Amino acid sequence: MSLSPDQPTGKTLSGASLSGSSQATPAASSGALAFSVIRRNGSLSPFDSAKIAVAVTKAFLAVEGTQAAASRRVHEIVAELTEQVVSALTRRVEGERALHIEDVQDQVELALMRGGHHKVARAYVLYREDRARERAEKAKLTGAPAIKLNVRSSDGSLSPLDDARLARVITDACAGLAGTSAETVLAETRRNLYDGISSDELALAQIMAARTLVETEPNYAFVSARLLLDKLRHEALTYILGNSRAASEAANGDYYASYFHSFVEKGIKAELIDPELARFDLARLGAALKPERDLQFQFLGLQTLYDRYFLHDHGTRFELPQAFFMRVAMGLAIREIDRDAKAIEFYNLLSSFDFMASTPTLFNSGTLRPQLSSCFLTTVSDDLDGIFKAIKDNALLAKYSGGLGNDWTQVRGLGAHIKGTNGQSQGVVPFLKVANDTAIAVNQGGKRKGAVCAYLETWHIDIEEFLDLRKNTGDDRRRTHDMNTANWIPDMFMERVAADGQWTLFSPDETPDLHDLFGPAFKSAYEAYEAKAARGELGVFRTIRAIDLWRKMLTMLFETGHPWVTFKDPCNLRSPQQHAGVVHSSNLCTEITLNTSATEVAVCNLGSINLLNHITPKGLDQERLARTIKTAMRMLDNVIDINFYTIPEARNSNLRHRPVGLGLMGFQDALQALRIPYSSEAAVQFADESMEAISFYTIKASSDLAIERGRYASFEGSLWSKGILPIDSIQILDDSRGGTLEMDRSSKLDWNALREQVKSVGMRNSNTMAIAPTATISNICGVAQSIEPAYQNLYVKSNMSGDFTVVNAQLVRDLKERNLWDEVMVSDLKYFDGSLGQIDRVPADLKALYATAFEIDSAWLIDAASRRQKWIDQAQSLNLYLANPSGKKLDELYRLAWRKGLKTTYYLRSTSATHVEKSTLKGTDGKLNAVSVATTTAAQTQVAQTVAPARADDIRLDSVTAGKACSINDPDCEACQ
Repeated sequence: MSLSPDQPTGKTLSGASLSGSSQATPAASSGALAFSVIRRNGSLSPFDSAKIAVAVTKAFLAVEGTQAAASRRVHEIVAELTEQVVSALTRRVEGERALHIEDVQDQVELALMRGGHHKVARAYVLYREDRARERAEKAKLTGAPAIKLNVRSSDGSLSPLDDARLARVITDACAGLAGTSAETVLAETRRNLYDGISSDELALAQIMAARTLVETEPNYAFVSARLLLDKLRHEALTYILGNSRAASEAANGDYYASYFHSFVEKGIKAELIDPELARFDLARLGAALKPERDLQFQFLGLQTLYDRYFLHDHGTRFELPQAFFMRVAMGLAIREIDRDAKAIEFYNLLSSFDFMASTPTLFNSGTLRPQLSSCFLTTVSDDLDGIFKAIKDNALLAKYSGGLGNDWTQVRGLGAHIKGTNGQSQGVVPFLKVANDTAIAVNQGGKRKGAVCAYLETWHIDIEEFLDLRKNTGDDRRRTHDMNTANWIPDMFMERVAADGQWTLFSPDETPDLHDLFGPAFKSAYEAYEAKAARGELGVFRTIRAIDLWRKMLTMLFETGHPWVTFKDPCNLRSPQQHAGVVHSSNLCTEITLNTSATEVAVCNLGSINLLNHITPKGLDQERLARTIKTAMRMLDNVIDINFYTIPEARNSNLRHRPVGLGLMGFQDALQALRIPYSSEAAVQFADESMEAISFYTIKASSDLAIERGRYASFEGSLWSKGILPIDSIQILDDSRGGTLEMDRSSKLDWNALREQVKSVGMRNSNTMAIAPTATISNICGVAQSIEPAYQNLYVKSNMSGDFTVVNAQLVRDLKERNLWDEVMVSDLKYFDGSLGQIDRVPADLKALYATAFEIDSAWLIDAASRRQKWIDQAQSLNLYLANPSGKKLDELYRLAWRKGLKTTYYLRSTSATHVEKSTLKGTDGKLNAVSVATTTAAQTQVAQTVAPARADDIRLDSVTAGKACSINDPDCEACQ
């Protein structure tokens, strides 16, 4: 904008300095960015941040006058606002090379509003409206012809934009989707076109146009996905057919059956697909593909697959969605007798979204390196060879997408004697630092960061240093900023905390058997070592007040998000494999509880049931659930034999015990479909009912496989062999605790008959169930992850594929039915961080049904988890949420988890303040075109309650930093699935 020369006081706005004149130079200022601005006539100008500064300055001139606007204060304000605008544009441009002039002006307007310069912003808005009217009137009077644009192909040639095809593709994408408008998407797309736009940018412009509308109508997530599918289809078919025109023609017909054979051939030639797949009946499998299932995807799911899962040759994707699912299915059926029939069966299950295999299986099935397992657990020996072998094993296991859990408890502590050198040990922490850096160096083939969790038992002499590993202060050589950590807590410690007793720390080289003991045996040995220490017979030990250590554990958990709280005794006392070894740790996501030793690396193969797909108006569809589980368990069992093992200890362990972990996702969606609020006894009861059914059919499926394929090698002596099922093992834990366990034991199904079958014919798998986080595969299926309550009803999810607007579609449907869904509701949801709680016009029943994670008392989550845990032979990744955390709340929460018999907990998610970033699409209509979630941490937030120090059940968290737990949208938390 500029001032009229005859109005020096600057009380009106005129001109246009943000449109980007043809005289602009690419580097007009040091703030110039490497993208362009689309002018309103469709031409491009280089982006120049200096123009923003000029525009903002002239806005202040127009309102405050020349003298005021020339002040140092305004100059500093302009510089700050310009920086904010440039930063916002930089975030938004991600991969796009051009922004429309209106987008730039939107950000200027937003920056003025955020800065509190409301008069200037108002003048700016009015100016934009006036200019828009002038342009419209001029166009009407002059009858200006439509702008003709050209598209640049990959070879650099130009051709006229095919308006008819553009309109047809968008119309097809909107077909059958209520609430969507092809005209709206087309108009927004045209706004972002320019002369000479590349064909890739043209495809992206359509996708982004639909994506901006998701927050107003959830069905635009399907529109965006279909537009992305069109881009993928053209990319893949061009690669397969070698001709862009032929690809366009093929894409208009029934192409899947003919494409599939060529896809497999091309993949084998590119050394990306196992040549063995060519020996399948490709014509039969191609005919079995169901193209209509491509329309099930929402944008987040398909974009995630496009970015990270679909096979590509030097960046060119040539794997279409249904071919992807069939490739995975073929890889899992490769050793079946009738492998064509089984491949089709497996394909139908995966492509229906009834069940989804874990990420490593999806990445690698049917490839030359089929590392399909999700989780690996290791025990680190107390010598240099063992320590560095464990670190090398971490690297080899992580290379092909495995998540790692390391048990470090055997490594001697700080100050312990080293016989070989007659020196003193530096303890476990320096080696953890090496393990941390190894995980970062090996980034799972560039697909996601290497991820590892270190476990240490609570009696280890280095436990206090271990608690500090994730702190941002102190000696950085003794910090592991990228490694997850977890406490492995024996019941005896929790009993000492409750009794306000003393707790003694030992070095494991002097107390070696504590590592392998649990329950009453651990208690007896521990007390004996305490007596030895009291007599001065141990060289390294320290006695502290148990409540003080518990206090520090919770303080660090709140401040840094680590170490997580996991319980040794429930994991071992209820383990079916007590006869074959000890559970020394869990895995990266705390749901796997398998034995480890120097000769065995535990391996688990994961997959998850989409619970929502098994819900009917009458409740849980048990017949469909049974069918799903029968096929899913066969697929998971196949992984064990097909798997590419990078170390022999993993192969030996997996073939001997054959553990798998069948879990679930979409629990929150299922509750909402059944109209059950998460904070209710009905939700706890449904958690019980649904998990009992999953447990029953899973155990039966494994036992049925044992009839067909034989029982696992270490079956004899297991709890299974004694007819002790997970529901029965609760008594073992309760006996160890002296009858204090607070765990429901009711059941509804015919467990007696199943118990007899297991005893007589055996089990195919030593372990069968584990509930993983499903952070990525739930995105693919378009449901809430795992057993999680909804984080927000409207937010942006960030992962390695970018930022994606997520809106609760069921909520939108309910609000529409009550005539409450409008732009004001969208704005209110953003203002209140996706929560309905403070929106007065929303009825109470909807507020309860759609309560978000931080509005739900975590005691409900623990109650539901306890009901599930009674049926599960492994564990579950359970996040806990505290909106207004205090030491007392944390203390009560984690003691409740222990009393209720949980084996493990996962992240503590806490917030000090959250906000949704608002930005405008149009200056005055209230529409918002971008939303992102940020967690603002208040430095040194006081969360403590003043308590009497003598009381053991009081915890004080003094001046810790709030909210440093894992971000809800952290892409690094995709570890297992």
